[in-house]
Amino acid sequence: MTPKVQFLFDFGSPNAYLAGQAIPKIEQRTSISFEYVPVLLGGIFKLTNNASPAQSFAGVKNKLQYMALETERFIRKHKIAAFKWNPYFPVNTLLLMRGAVASEMEGALKPYYTAANHHMWEEPKKMDDPDVLRSAMDASGLDGSWLLARAKDADVKARLLEVTQSAVDRGVFGCPSFFVGSELFFGKDQLREVEEEIEAQKTAG
Repeated sequence: MTPKVQFLFDFGSPNAYLAGQAIPKIEQRTSISFEYVPVLLGGIFKLTNNASPAQSFAGVKNKLQYMALETERFIRKHKIAAFKWNPYFPVNTLLLMRGAVASEMEGALKPYYTAANHHMWEEPKKMDDPDVLRSAMDASGLDGSWLLARAKDADVKARLLEVTQSAVDRGVFGCPSFFVGSELFFGKDQLREVEEEIEAQKTAG
């Protein structure tokens, strides 16, 4: 059986960026292409009464320090050289994620995904500023004005809400999340288990 594998992401999540950098090698090893699914992390948090790690663990001694250490290990393991912390974090990603949905509707999610991540986590900018977003996308060879205009359209807004609600209905509570068939995995540290499940479902078929 060829399993359907999905990667649910929001550009505001540094862990989603890092996971995305590791996915291509998993695709090569398993010969399975991941489906990239844009969702609104802020919407997921509201729907599940969740919060970011910075908020959830702010009062937990040593927790955030350990998470930073774990991130450094992940970066070394996967040889991720371009990552830089965005000084404007947290960034409101509503426009960015609507742009992702609009691009997906046009069959052009891949170049948009690459550009948005570049301007969020490689050459970090304040990507919730419409003028900054427009200029950044123009610089990456995309039509920033078109993207901002489409972000206002009802079909784009509705689609993002629909996909976000569907994710929560399937058990998602944060990003990055992954589905291998109906099996849910959360967090970049679950990528090994994601790969193992892919192989298990391939064998089961």
